[in-house]
Amino acid sequence: MLRWRGLDAVPGGWGRSVVTIGVFDGVHRGHQQILGHAVKKAREKGVPAVVVTFDPHPSEVVRPGSHPAVLTEPGRKADLMASLGVDALCVIPFTLDFSRLSAETFVHDILVDTLHASLVVVGENFRFGHKAAGDVALLTRLGRTFGFRVEAAPLVASDPANGGETVYSSTYIRSLIAAGDVAAAAAALGRPHRLEGVVVRGDQRGRQLGFPTANLMSGQYAAVPADGIYAARVGWGHPGPAGLEAVRMAAVSVGTNPTFSGRERRVEAYILDFDRDIYGERLVVDFVARLREQRTYTGLEPLIEQIDDDVAQTRALLAPPGGGA
Repeated sequence: MLRWRGLDAVPGGWGRSVVTIGVFDGVHRGHQQILGHAVKKAREKGVPAVVVTFDPHPSEVVRPGSHPAVLTEPGRKADLMASLGVDALCVIPFTLDFSRLSAETFVHDILVDTLHASLVVVGENFRFGHKAAGDVALLTRLGRTFGFRVEAAPLVASDPANGGETVYSSTYIRSLIAAGDVAAAAAALGRPHRLEGVVVRGDQRGRQLGFPTANLMSGQYAAVPADGIYAARVGWGHPGPAGLEAVRMAAVSVGTNPTFSGRERRVEAYILDFDRDIYGERLVVDFVARLREQRTYTGLEPLIEQIDDDVAQTRALLAPPGGGA
C-alpha cells in the first residue's frame, strides 16, 4: 500500500480513484464495511482505492485538550487498512488553517484536484468542512458539479437479539474499553483491542513475588482498559494485521497496585511460561477477557494466592486445545 503524508506527496499525474474519508480510529466493523465497499468499487472500476485520513486527531486541534483515547496507533491503522485491500493512504496534517477550509474547498482541493475521485464512499453520518458544515447531501451535490458520484454506506450495528441494537463507533468502543469490557470491544472491533508500547523497568515487586512482569510504557493517548486483571495474548516487535508472532499468554494488571499504595497507573503483563529479558523491546498486548477488578490485600500470602488463581484462569481461557502457549 502506498502511504503519503500531505497532498504534496501524492504523485503528479495521479489518475482516477475511488476515495473514502475519515479518521477511522480502530478500523472497527463499521469502518471495515465502508473500506470494503470502497475497495470493491475500486476493483470493479479498475482504479486504486484511496483512504484520506488526518493526523493529529481533529478534536485536539479544534478543541485543545479533548484528544480522545486512541484505539489504533498510526502504523497499526495503516496495516489494517492494507489488509482490507486499500491501495493508498493519504494522511493530511490537520491544522487550524485546514480546519477552516470550507466544504467546497475541501472537495475541490482534495477529491477533485489531487485525487481525481470518480467515486467517493463515506458513512451515512459523514461530515466535513469548516465546523462540519458539509454532509452527504452537500457532497452529492458537489459531486454532480465536479463529476464524481457519492455512495453512503449504512452504519453497522450490533445484533438486536443480544441486548439491543448499538451502532458501532469509535466513541462506543472507547467507552467499552474505559469500562473494562474488552470482550464487547473485541466484538465491535472484529478482533481484540491492542495496546502497544516499550517494556520499561518497574518496581521489581513482581519478580520478588515470583511473578516477574513486563511494565508497558504506551502512547500518551492510548486507550488503556479500566483498572483490573485481564487475560491477554502478547507478542513483540511489529506484528502485521494477521496476528501476533511468538504469541504468549499473559495475565495483565492495569492499575496502581493498591496493596503497595501505588499512585502511578501501570500496565504490567505476567507472561506465562516465559523468562527472557525483554527490557527495551516493543510489546503488543491483545486483551481477551477481564478476570476481575483490582483489590487491596492485607498481606503477601493472599495476594500470591490470587495471582496464582489469575494465572490459572488465564491459562484455562487462552490455552489451545492439547496444551501449549
